[in-house]
Amino acid sequence: MSTNEQADAVVVGLGPGDELNRPPIARTAPEPRRWRTMSGRDPGEPHRSATPLELLFDLCFVIAVAQASRSLHEALTAGEYATGVLRFALVFFTIWWAWMNFTWFASAYDPDDLLYRLTVLVQITGSLVLAAGVPSAFEDGDLRVITAGYVVLRTALAALWLRAAWSDPARRSTTLRFAIGVTMCQIGWVGLLGLPASARLPVMVVMIVAEVSVPVWAQSAGMTPWHPRHIAERYELFTLIVLGESIAAATVAVRGAFDRHQGTGSLYAVAAGGLLMAYAMWWLYFARPAHTLLATTHQAHRRRFFWAYGHYLIFASATAEGAGLATYADHVTRRTDASPLAAGAAVTVPAAVFLITVWAVHLRPHQRTAAEWIPYPVAAVGVLLAACSPAPALVAGALLAVLVVVVTVRRR
Repeated sequence: MSTNEQADAVVVGLGPGDELNRPPIARTAPEPRRWRTMSGRDPGEPHRSATPLELLFDLCFVIAVAQASRSLHEALTAGEYATGVLRFALVFFTIWWAWMNFTWFASAYDPDDLLYRLTVLVQITGSLVLAAGVPSAFEDGDLRVITAGYVVLRTALAALWLRAAWSDPARRSTTLRFAIGVTMCQIGWVGLLGLPASARLPVMVVMIVAEVSVPVWAQSAGMTPWHPRHIAERYELFTLIVLGESIAAATVAVRGAFDRHQGTGSLYAVAAGGLLMAYAMWWLYFARPAHTLLATTHQAHRRRFFWAYGHYLIFASATAEGAGLATYADHVTRRTDASPLAAGAAVTVPAAVFLITVWAVHLRPHQRTAAEWIPYPVAAVGVLLAACSPAPALVAGALLAVLVVVVTVRRR
C-alpha cells in the first residue's frame, strides 16, 4: 500500500490490511483557477491575510520608495530644500496612491485566478517603470518615464474595475465610476506632459485633487466589500516597508561616513538616535490595532477616508526620515554646506510629522481623556526643537523613547 493510501486508511480508521474493503473517499475536484467570477469577497471572511501576490506587489514598490528616499537625500545635500521636498511630495504621491488603490481593490475583489494574476503582474511592471523614472523626475523635472509607469499601473487597475463591474451587478454603479474616474485621470496625466514646465505644477495639483476625489465619488454610489482586518494588515506591512527603508538609508550613509573616518563621535550619536527613532516609530504605530477602528467607527465614509488618506503623511514622513538622517551624516562629515539647523531639521521635521499624524489618524480615536493624548503633541514640539541641539537625532530619538515609556506605563 502506498503512503497516501496508508494515510487515507488511518483517516477512516482502517488497519493496514483492510484497504481493499475500505469505503470510497469522496474527493472534491479543485476549482479551476483560469477564470473565476469577481463578485466581491466576504468582509467577514475569517483568517483573511495578505496573499503572496500582494507581498510581491509590495516588494516591488520598495524599489520606488528607495529611489524617492535617495533622491530626496541628494536634493537636501545639494541645498535644494524647497524644490527637493516639493518633488518628493509629488513623486511619493504617485507611489502611495498607486499602492493604496490596488490594496483596497484587492481587499474587495481578489479571485486569484489566471487573468487576475496577469493583470496584477502588469501593475507590478508599471511600478518598476515608475521607480526607474524617479531620479529623472527629481534631477531634471522629466516626468515622461514616471508618468508612463504610473499610467500602466492605473490603466491595469481600471481594467480590473471593469471586470468587477461585469461580475458584480449589485455594485456596478460603484465599480463603473471607479473605472471611468481612473481612466479619465490617466488621460489628464498624459496630457500634462504636453504642457510647458511653468504650467505643470498648477495642473498637477488639479490632477491630484481629481485622483483623490475618484474614490469619494465612486463610493457615494455604494461601498465595496473590503475586509477590515485585511486592510489593517496591508497598511501595517507598508509601514514596515517605509520604516525599513528609513533604517537602510541611514545605515548606508552612516557606514560611508565611518569609512571616511570623520566625525566619529557625532556619527555614533546619529546612528544611536536613528535606531531609537525607528524603534519608537514602530512601537507607536503598532500600539493600537487598526482593524478594531475599521470594523466599527470607521465604517463611515468620512472617518475611513481620513484614516486611509492620512497615511500618506505617515508613509512619506517615515521615508523622508531616512533621507534626513543621511543628510545629517553628510553634514557631520562636511560633505554638504547645509547649516546645522537645516541639517537638524531634516531629521526632526519628518519625525514630528510622523508622530503627529500617527496620533491624529491612528491613535486619537482610541483615546478618551486629555491625559491620554496630551503627551503626543508635547513630544512633537520637543522633537522639532531638537533641531537646535548639537545632536538632533539622538535628542529626538530619546524624546520618542520617553513617549513610548509614558504611553506604555499609562496603558498598563
